[in-house]
Amino acid sequence: PGRKRDFSPVLWSQYFESMEDVVVENDTGKDISFCYHTELGPVLLLLHGGGHSALSWAVFTSAIINRIQCRIVALDLRGHGETKVRNPEDLSAETMSKDVGNVVEALYGDLPPPIMLIGHSMGGAIAVHTAVANLVPSLLGLCMIDVVEGTAMDALNSMQNFLRSRPKTFKSLENAIEWSVKSGQIRNLESARVSMVGQVKQCEGAASPECPKAIVEGIIEEEEEDEDEDEEGGGSVNKRKKEDDTETKKEHLYTWRIELAKTEKYWDGWFRGLSNLFLSCPTPKLLLLAGVDRLDKDLTIGQMQGKFQMQVLPQCGHAVHEDAPDKVAEAVATFLIRHRFTEPIGGFQ
Repeated sequence: PGRKRDFSPVLWSQYFESMEDVVVENDTGKDISFCYHTELGPVLLLLHGGGHSALSWAVFTSAIINRIQCRIVALDLRGHGETKVRNPEDLSAETMSKDVGNVVEALYGDLPPPIMLIGHSMGGAIAVHTAVANLVPSLLGLCMIDVVEGTAMDALNSMQNFLRSRPKTFKSLENAIEWSVKSGQIRNLESARVSMVGQVKQCEGAASPECPKAIVEGIIEEEEEDEDEDEEGGGSVNKRKKEDDTETKKEHLYTWRIELAKTEKYWDGWFRGLSNLFLSCPTPKLLLLAGVDRLDKDLTIGQMQGKFQMQVLPQCGHAVHEDAPDKVAEAVATFLIRHRFTEPIGGFQ
């Protein structure tokens, strides 16, 4: 108590070995997808949730590579993170699934290594659609994190209200990171410091429509006393400080990288029928949830029939893999070892 918490951003390179643009060529030209990597073992292909980016998997990555032999590929989905595509507005399940298949082909050609798809929220739905369409021929297994058709469909009605309640702009990256932790969106400061960088971007122009001029929302910071106030020219120092602040507001506002409210027409397509699609996948399956109340009827029956493995991780928010990266890494590592897909390392039991 009383210690000031550090909300400064952290670089991706503390968690991943490399990052690269993956160029996918098709009939209409080129798309560039963006990936972060680690090397060795079966590939865990990680798909983030709506509005997030591949960086949301950073802390999970360092947790899992210390437990089992595996390679991590964390992908920025279309319209998110650093990915550049000709049509960033097309976030249909079909298009995003094809993107995943195209990236796997671009990375590994005709002989991809064994791959396990792991997706959170929207990314979990896209992982299932990708698996069902057989777009990853070397699929080992499938893991959905905190996404269930019944709950997701129920939540769609209140989604716009949630999005409207978020700040539109932040005055700095630190401010955005602080908001994400204090609002409970990400309950783990370490993860927020690396992953929020992938959720927000600097405003291009001070008066652009997406960044209303001089509106700075977010956390109300404690005012710090200016101790070096110049005795003789106190007024001019204060005046200059005000001018500097105005300049900062103009130049350095941050806003969300993707306007999720505009993607509403795709939400139904991500989640409708998801439970039965998940159950129909022939590969071993894992479902990780923040609460058992999230199970819908189809999954409850499927779970009783032993069609998939399930684990509930309490004391987590929706971003389970960010809030409890060690617990998620443990669950995924245990699943992979149990199915003999990989070997433990570092004495992991």
